[in-house]
Amino acid sequence: MTEDLVLASASTARAGLLAAAGIDFRIEPAELDEGLLQQICRARGRDAAECALALAEAKARQVAERCGRAAVVIGADQLLVRGGVWFDKPADLRQVRTQLQALRGRTHEVVAAVCAVQDGSRLWHGVSRSRLTMRNFTDVFLDDYIAALLRGGADVFGSVGAYRLEGKGVQLFEVIEGDHFAILGLPLLELLGFLRTKDMILP
Repeated sequence: MTEDLVLASASTARAGLLAAAGIDFRIEPAELDEGLLQQICRARGRDAAECALALAEAKARQVAERCGRAAVVIGADQLLVRGGVWFDKPADLRQVRTQLQALRGRTHEVVAAVCAVQDGSRLWHGVSRSRLTMRNFTDVFLDDYIAALLRGGADVFGSVGAYRLEGKGVQLFEVIEGDHFAILGLPLLELLGFLRTKDMILP
């Protein structure tokens, strides 16, 4: 393998997915104002999938500018949508509660995008859509869930929708339709297929 694979993300979930799949890569987080880029996308009438892909590509391009020409840079982004509302990562536990109350008993969509950039060119991209329905959980469960977050650390603040399916967050749901890996943060199977076409992993 001559190319250098770079993940343009500080997400522990995305890094964990790549590492567990046996992929050699390094991490170079992008530093973008994601909120501003979302506002621009909304102003231009872009939908959630177009916005997620624009964010993923912007991250990959920014990091590619400081990497060598051989570097293949992977950018990724997720957006959660319910009823036309885009949900951001919660800033604090109050927002965790507010977001989960808004999603309780309803179906929402998680759009995950991934983009590969090398030497200023977009090589490949993929977008995955998943539908998740939260059960009508009780306030007692919600209190217990938030207490568990306090005990387990603040990693939930890096997740749109204020949940992680890897842990107790799976108890929030009654139906999950879509790519499990994409919901966790990365359309992994599609990305692995691309890496094979680049001879970056074994066919």
